[in-house]
Amino acid sequence: MLQQPLISIITITFNAAAHLPATMKSVAEQKCSDFEHIIIDGASSDNTLQIARKLGIPSLRILSEPDKGLYDAMNKGLRLAKGKYVLFLNAGDSFHSDDILGKYAAEAMKNPDIIYADTVIVDSQRNFIAPRHLSVPDVLSFQSFADGMLVCHQAFMVKKDIAPFYDTSYRFSADYDWTIRCIRKSKPGNCVNLHTVAIDYLSDGMTDKNKMKSLLERFHIMKDHYGLTSTIINHISFIGRAAARKFSSRQK
Repeated sequence: MLQQPLISIITITFNAAAHLPATMKSVAEQKCSDFEHIIIDGASSDNTLQIARKLGIPSLRILSEPDKGLYDAMNKGLRLAKGKYVLFLNAGDSFHSDDILGKYAAEAMKNPDIIYADTVIVDSQRNFIAPRHLSVPDVLSFQSFADGMLVCHQAFMVKKDIAPFYDTSYRFSADYDWTIRCIRKSKPGNCVNLHTVAIDYLSDGMTDKNKMKSLLERFHIMKDHYGLTSTIINHISFIGRAAARKFSSRQK
């Protein structure tokens, strides 16, 4: 067991037997070894834990107990993490290739506050669906997230000592609030873009199944961080972009 690993990978599970193998396989295959893997399980009743133990790295740590939801489980992961950096990779999501963690680690040795990358969307068979519709900014700042969740939470690695706990009053979008608060605590210009696809994001996650509730939460989060006027103006732009994407998809 590494006493002070560079990176803590935290995976949240609950009855995730169908989707967990892809996640475990991608972690176990990473060429970088300076990490720990922590699974926070919500007392699954299927064989999630058996799969985790069978496919996990030798130093895997598992906590399985009832929780109060996804973000309560994430907070448990933060409390257990020993790494200098934390990265959340939930059941069904996976590293895009076996050298991704090494790329994060190489940049982490330079001591930035945040390291981030691109994400693609895959289905449950791991088939590519599409890139995310929001583009990762070349330079990440507090103002970047006024335009929405530009960086996927799973591709966003942050120093543990600036990572706050998740606000569990949000059920579906606490990750958006969390990334903004991480940026607020980072030093200006101390975020690094890997300029690569790092994560395959499973499309049928909790947020995707509760899209409208998630969007309403994101509106309130954006208002709290950026103000009501700015949020309304940005949402007019969001509606226009969504309409353009829908029109474009119909033309294909």
